[in-house]
Amino acid sequence: MTPASLAAIFDALPDPALVVRADAWSAGRRVIMANTAARDMFRIIEAQPMIAQVIRRPDLLDLVEAALTGAAGGEVEWETAGEVQDRRLRALVRPLPAQDDGGRLTLVIVRDETDARRNERMRADFLANASHELKTPLASLAGFIETLRGHAKDDAGAREKFLGIMATQVERMVRLVGDLMSLSRIELNEHIPPTGEVDLLASARDVAETLSPIATAADVTIKVDGDAPAAVVGDALQILQVLQNLVENAVKHSAPSGVVRVEVETGLAQADITAARDPAAASRSLLLPSAVSGARFQVVRVINDGPGIPREYLPRLTERFYRAPGQKSGDTTGTGLGLAIVKHIINRHHGGLFVESAEGRGATFTAYFPQV
Repeated sequence: MTPASLAAIFDALPDPALVVRADAWSAGRRVIMANTAARDMFRIIEAQPMIAQVIRRPDLLDLVEAALTGAAGGEVEWETAGEVQDRRLRALVRPLPAQDDGGRLTLVIVRDETDARRNERMRADFLANASHELKTPLASLAGFIETLRGHAKDDAGAREKFLGIMATQVERMVRLVGDLMSLSRIELNEHIPPTGEVDLLASARDVAETLSPIATAADVTIKVDGDAPAAVVGDALQILQVLQNLVENAVKHSAPSGVVRVEVETGLAQADITAARDPAAASRSLLLPSAVSGARFQVVRVINDGPGIPREYLPRLTERFYRAPGQKSGDTTGTGLGLAIVKHIINRHHGGLFVESAEGRGATFTAYFPQV
């Protein structure tokens, strides 16, 4: 392999990489090679700058100096403040073989571990939250079982009451495990583009019919409005899951004798979809579409007339297990995963999710998908 080929391979490395040289006749340490990623990260313009002009961290400079003078190298971690988020970086320093002219070389590779650390924290938080959500009903079941084995063993009334509560807790755990498995499957296949064609208007009508018993029990009416079919490329079952989660949430948060409106519109631009319908309401995009500029979308708006959601809670609505204040974690009607599932499904379909809410006047969740 020629030196030019090796230089091209070095330049193509995705992580920033530097080669630092020390000469016996000079106290200076120069960067004699920097790949494209390193030039971008450290904003290197001139040829062979001094290492102290490129790297400003004393601990990393000390490690480079040690490697140049015979040490085995090492690693340094640090955080930098970014415009969007803080970045977590790790630098690996390794000595290279000495040159024929007596020069000493050291390789410095910088890795951005921000995403890996964030994913690690998310996994830890997810396990902690899932354990907490399961712990409450399990503790309740254990307590009632102990009671039924004890003084309530021969009390028919208490036995019937406790068994009813236990059944409710089991139902909650079944829903939680089901949502966890559903979320896991969705995330596993999120990178696979869906196939098939789905009509959002027909799907909305199917969901309204399916949820009619729940709505009737809550004294809520579901109305579906749409003038024309709204075809999208998608997974029919996942689209149904999105609409069912949104409509079911709307029913839960509607006042008695309230109305949940499901509006289906076709061929809208993104700017029209996210334009304020109520100037006094708070709004936020919870997921932006990956479609190209100028794309048109098929839109489903799910509108409830409940208490609404305060502005400060909107950004966290799609977080796993997040419930806005006022919703108890022991609420048997939800697992706190519904909107997280909605977001991941819509992301797989390259769509968007938008929420608008005014306290005391309800909330509108808008899911939109690229038009066929």
